[in-house]
Amino acid sequence: MSLTPVFDSAETTAADAKLGDLPEWNLNDLYPAMDSPEVLADLAKAEAESRAFEEKYKGRLSELAAGDHAGLLGAVLAYEAIDDLMGKLGSYAGLVYAGDTTDPKRAKFYGDVSEKLTNASSHLLFFPLEINAIDDVVLDAALNFDALARYRPFFDDVRKERPHQLEPRVEQLFHEKYTTGRGAWNRLFDETIASLRFDVEGKELTLEPTLNLMQEPEEATRKAASEALAKTFTENLRVFTLITNTLAKDKEISDRWRSFQDVADSRHLANRVEREVVEALVSSVRAAYPRLSHRYYKLKAKWFGKDQLEHWDRNAPLPKVEQRTIPWLEAKDTVLTAYGEFAPQMADIARQFFDKNWIDAPVRAGKSPGAFAHPTTPSVHPYVLVNYLGKPRDVMTLAHELGHGVHQVLAAPNGPLMAPTPLTLAETASVFGEMLTFRKILDATSDPVQKKALLASKVEDMINTVVRQIAFYTFERKVHTARREGGELTSEQLNEIWMSVQGESLGPAIRFNPGYEVFWTYIGHFIHSPFYVYAYAFGDCLVNSLYAVYENSHEGFAERYFELLSAGGTKHHSELLKPFGLDARDPNFWQSGLGLIDRMITELEALETA
Repeated sequence: MSLTPVFDSAETTAADAKLGDLPEWNLNDLYPAMDSPEVLADLAKAEAESRAFEEKYKGRLSELAAGDHAGLLGAVLAYEAIDDLMGKLGSYAGLVYAGDTTDPKRAKFYGDVSEKLTNASSHLLFFPLEINAIDDVVLDAALNFDALARYRPFFDDVRKERPHQLEPRVEQLFHEKYTTGRGAWNRLFDETIASLRFDVEGKELTLEPTLNLMQEPEEATRKAASEALAKTFTENLRVFTLITNTLAKDKEISDRWRSFQDVADSRHLANRVEREVVEALVSSVRAAYPRLSHRYYKLKAKWFGKDQLEHWDRNAPLPKVEQRTIPWLEAKDTVLTAYGEFAPQMADIARQFFDKNWIDAPVRAGKSPGAFAHPTTPSVHPYVLVNYLGKPRDVMTLAHELGHGVHQVLAAPNGPLMAPTPLTLAETASVFGEMLTFRKILDATSDPVQKKALLASKVEDMINTVVRQIAFYTFERKVHTARREGGELTSEQLNEIWMSVQGESLGPAIRFNPGYEVFWTYIGHFIHSPFYVYAYAFGDCLVNSLYAVYENSHEGFAERYFELLSAGGTKHHSELLKPFGLDARDPNFWQSGLGLIDRMITELEALETA
């Protein structure tokens, strides 16, 4: 099979004309080129400075904490500078690779840089281990030193890892084997996904355009796309099954050595969120399935004149609603206007992504599917990747990723060690940006048919963000638990687990046709970030609650909101939500967030009888 997708040239030209000029990112703010002297120089610098750091500070941190607070500060500043340099190199390699994961030169560059950074960073492993060997009383006294006090959140986070750290040589082994272990399996998944081709009605497409066809108005097209996806996924099922089993076992080994009891505890720790908070979220969402997804899809089936929706109809546009391609410039203006009406500062930050070519928008063969915002490192700036095809959901995706970008810009002054935000809060600005954009579009729409379509589309997005992601989390829990308890899972077992959680979450109004059982294979979060997915539901419910506060009182809200985003990783979620009168540990918190989805479905039901 050819690796070059075949498109009808007339159709492609017409589609491009409708979209307008799509920006491609300019990575020169990181490095001029893969083979540039700057890359080679910085790789050598990272290695040299890591070795020098180890030689200067290894075995001395307890001594510095006890009697030389300025010396301990010097160690932190040196560590932070190396982290920033490595972040710049790693980000550049990752973004170049994301631009075309099928290009052997890019793949080699990404692999070589990753290996060199892994080798260099092995000289830094002692740092958090020695911090956690310092007596608590001694360290607390040191952190009262004015300049060191700023880094207390960093030290607090390091301390939280102490119960799960291993002796230094084992930590080094885990670290050095990452490139040939989990990192290699992640790369195999990415390159496999990027190389897949799907034959849809005689056209050979990559993953992103094929998935996009599931939102086309014609059912025959949606069905053909679904069957093409199922065929190719099934042909590659053995590879995806092996990757999933291997990474689940890899995680089980790591969890066992690090004394994590539950399969998701390491993710909760990384997210700085308590297990009971996540369990309350999951149980609340699962209990709400009947009044959210089950109820909505029953309503949608009625709109389609069916008792049940075929699974390829789940994200279909409503029948008899005009579909149009949204040009890039219109999408840009819509998002920036929505952001600006909330707060001019938010629009000003987002506008830089357009003006300075920090966005990569076109769909290309080999390009990473989906969308992301990469923070790079605080000394540079974030970049956004989308695959823009002019659908209403693409506008929402743009708003979502730019929300991440704004968040990352605001958090950057905290520095490389404290700018990163836990995943549970990292979705706050993105989902809030989506909500602002949706409300802007909805308020500007007077046609009742279009209003209904917009409202339905938003409900579907929220179901995808909350219900679907908790179903994904449930799938992961079942897979990792079964792998931990009973050995390797067959493809059939993985398919069965997938179908069980899909049936529970989507409900009886969806008919699952043959082939849908393999749709778990392409979901990258399962591979790259186990249990990441609940962060979407956390963020959506949190934003729904935040937006309710905003609607009730605009005064002072933007200021408090920017303080939340600017905190980066320096504060716990309870501290950040307190100024808004919200508490994620309160069971009613999740009901408030889910209630917004419930009310939107009720509004749609009312439109039926109006």
